[in-house]
Amino acid sequence: MDPGAHIAPGVAIGEFCVVEQDVVIGAGCVLEPYVYVKRWTTLGEQNHISAGTVLGTDPLDKSFTGERSYLHIGNRNIIREHFTISRGTRPESVTQIGDDNYIMTSGHIAHDCRIGNQTVICSCALVAGYVEVEDQAFISGGVVVHQYSKIGRLAMIGGNTRVNSDVPPFFLYSGFNVEAKGLNVVGLKRAGYKASDLAVLKTAYQILFRSGLKLEEALARIETEIPTPETLHLVHFIRRSERGICRE
Repeated sequence: MDPGAHIAPGVAIGEFCVVEQDVVIGAGCVLEPYVYVKRWTTLGEQNHISAGTVLGTDPLDKSFTGERSYLHIGNRNIIREHFTISRGTRPESVTQIGDDNYIMTSGHIAHDCRIGNQTVICSCALVAGYVEVEDQAFISGGVVVHQYSKIGRLAMIGGNTRVNSDVPPFFLYSGFNVEAKGLNVVGLKRAGYKASDLAVLKTAYQILFRSGLKLEEALARIETEIPTPETLHLVHFIRRSERGICRE
């Protein structure tokens, strides 16, 4: 434990851990043996970090020149064994992990990512730099996410999928190159959505992917015919896409 680290009350730190200077670890966190927390990393409260995990690694980016950047992790996250998360590339930039995420084993979240709240990132998933993942998304095992891609709220990505375009919220995706496969019914039900909500989102899916309309025409029709908070979020997500969205 470097004397320049700030360790809050009630933190449990296992054998053979390393905590560098300029690290902040919030109350109630647990670090299992062999966890390595590198400089300029901040953990909120009640995070459980499993054995062999490394937080705040230098970015895997050839343009990185060693300046100060950050990894900020929120509260109540579970990060399982042998996972690595990098800090930002540019000076003073941040990799941000939200609250209540469940991150499984042997994967990587790269520099400058923005991970929301209540996501699930399964074992051996690889999330490249500058990726954004919205709240409650589910990324299955072996998924690889290309840099700058965006994954929408309550989207579910099937195992071993390559995400090489933006993935709109609320839908289910799979295929070697990510393809839309329908509504994320299970995830939406678990999140408390009713049958009437699912019916509206199913209509939005059909307009977006199966109506034959041009993209902007489909978005305008969704806004006009079925304006709900979820469908308007869907439209906003697609309009701010820079890489383009995936298709059926």
